[in-house]
Amino acid sequence: MHQDNPIEKRQVSNNFVLRWQVDHQQRITSFQGNIPLFDKLNVSLKHYLKEPELLVYLNALSGKAGTYEHKSAERYFLVCVEPSIDGCRALAMDITAYKQTQLSITKLKRHNELILEAAGEGIYGLDINGVATFVNPAAAEMTGWSVEETIGGSIHYKHHHSRVDGSHYPHEECPIYAAIKDGETHHVDDEVFWRKDGSCFPVEYTSTPIYEEGQLAGAVVVFKDISERKQSEQELLSAFQEVKQLKERLQEQNIYLQEEIRQDHNFGEIIGQSPAIQKLLQGVQQVASTDATVLILGESGTGKELIARAIHQNSTRSEKPLVKINCGAISSGLVESELFGHEKGAFTGAMAQRKGRFELADGGTLFLDEVGELPLDTQVKLLRAIQEQEFERVGSSCSIKVDIRIITATNRDLLELVHEGTFRQDLYYRINLFPLEMPPLRERKSDIPLLVQHFIHQAACKFGKPLQGINQTGMAILKQYSWPGNIRELQNVIERAAILSNCKILSVDGLLPSISNMEKNETLLSMEELEQRHIKQVLAHTNGVISGPEGAAHILGLHPNTLRSRMLRLGFHF
Repeated sequence: MHQDNPIEKRQVSNNFVLRWQVDHQQRITSFQGNIPLFDKLNVSLKHYLKEPELLVYLNALSGKAGTYEHKSAERYFLVCVEPSIDGCRALAMDITAYKQTQLSITKLKRHNELILEAAGEGIYGLDINGVATFVNPAAAEMTGWSVEETIGGSIHYKHHHSRVDGSHYPHEECPIYAAIKDGETHHVDDEVFWRKDGSCFPVEYTSTPIYEEGQLAGAVVVFKDISERKQSEQELLSAFQEVKQLKERLQEQNIYLQEEIRQDHNFGEIIGQSPAIQKLLQGVQQVASTDATVLILGESGTGKELIARAIHQNSTRSEKPLVKINCGAISSGLVESELFGHEKGAFTGAMAQRKGRFELADGGTLFLDEVGELPLDTQVKLLRAIQEQEFERVGSSCSIKVDIRIITATNRDLLELVHEGTFRQDLYYRINLFPLEMPPLRERKSDIPLLVQHFIHQAACKFGKPLQGINQTGMAILKQYSWPGNIRELQNVIERAAILSNCKILSVDGLLPSISNMEKNETLLSMEELEQRHIKQVLAHTNGVISGPEGAAHILGLHPNTLRSRMLRLGFHF
């Protein structure tokens, strides 16, 4: 349940830029800025915005960026809204100065028009020959030429003789005198007048013909200094340019974020672009927001734990713990104590009360890996704990209520185990509500280059080496290999290559067991036979050692007990 939280002002580097995040329910989840547009977090935007503004957020939540203007108190903001992985994010720029300038320009223009209609800011009267016959004080003040100095002469040669770039302005091209020639009104706002001291200023002027008894008698020139307007226009242009740059930056960041999500950080840690991975991630997205029980199926080393973590992190329980337990790595005599906890003295060695994984996961998610390895008697208690959300510690008769979500995983065929009588049918149907199939690495070989680059980067950080990539021959070998140990095996191969490498480009020569021989026969072997052969080759490589840093389990990326269990299933004799 979300609660209304007061907005905490957070200082940002730009006093005129505000940022906030909106989730998929249109709630404000974070805010940065010095001007409190919203007074509370986790409150719907509907409390603050009008319908047209809300529509921009709805479009952004659907993947389409947009902008709108928002007024808060006496301030105006230009708000850019962009999609993000958690909903959408907004960036607001304070454009109050621009709006005020815009209003000022409008008012000033109207004010000046009224003045010009009455007396004008600067007024010249010209006779039919273009000689000045009238100069008002405003004109004299702006140009620096006195009334006496101006009357009786040509104003063009006093302050209109050159263009803004300093080039000569011929008299016959001057719009001021054109009104005397053609009897038309001429309006100009992109030229300059030159002062007596040699400086110039931008002007807007109108040259209007004067008629006397139906005959052209001269012209009246009304002009004004528009320096402030030009400066305001330049500032406005700069403001728009800054807004454009900010919007482009947001778009670039959004594109980068989408690319990161798509290629390197799908749901945090899942890497790949293959259709199999995209289908898997679609299933994760569909089930994450629910409390449904999920069964993750797949071979060892395919990344089942990463999928469990992605489901948890994208669920409503993400703020609570994700508690993991490998059911195949715990002896049958201790598995109930690990799951449900025990009381002091419940069995030999129980020196103190201990909470189990169910209690530790209360409010969050419990991930049961290798669930197919659980003993039958423990399966009965697990079924009740999942169904009733309650259990008893070992050695206690008091029930403990919990609120947890269950995610299970296995590399076994549970239906086959059900038929064999080693796995309860009712438990199978309870945990198989939403199955997700983890594709083995051999079925997503297009992802190998991305995975290799990721593991090389990890190895470079781990071992402090400036590693950059792998040679083409090595990449071809990695793509040809069948990877019975899946992603864990690939990671181990890259790490061994990194340890052995003395240069920036890795080589995997000699690090994979008899690839060429395996390729000759792999089309004739079943998957079980191929797996059996590969384990034998790795055991031969380790001289039969299973555990430890040099053991077969470490090379295959498996827990030693999991490897032993698989060897028994495949008919190995110890």
